[in-house]
Amino acid sequence: MLGRDWVTASESGGCVEVRRGEDGGVRVRNSRDRGGPVLDFTPGEWEDFVRGVNRRTFDLPEWHPGWHAAP
Repeated sequence: MLGRDWVTASESGGCVEVRRGEDGGVRVRNSRDRGGPVLDFTPGEWEDFVRGVNRRTFDLPEWHPGWHAAP
């Protein structure tokens, strides 16, 4: 369960941090730019997002040379 403190949301210890918002939603930020923008999700939006991740809805196609960086 998320609390009010930022927690790293990746197994590698980088990239994304999340925490519970005061409204019960979820806040997400880049762990490498903690002073940068924060995404705010309502509880329903977050549930939909997590459901999509679990269903692999957001999986990207294989990398191709036109992208800026290889995975």
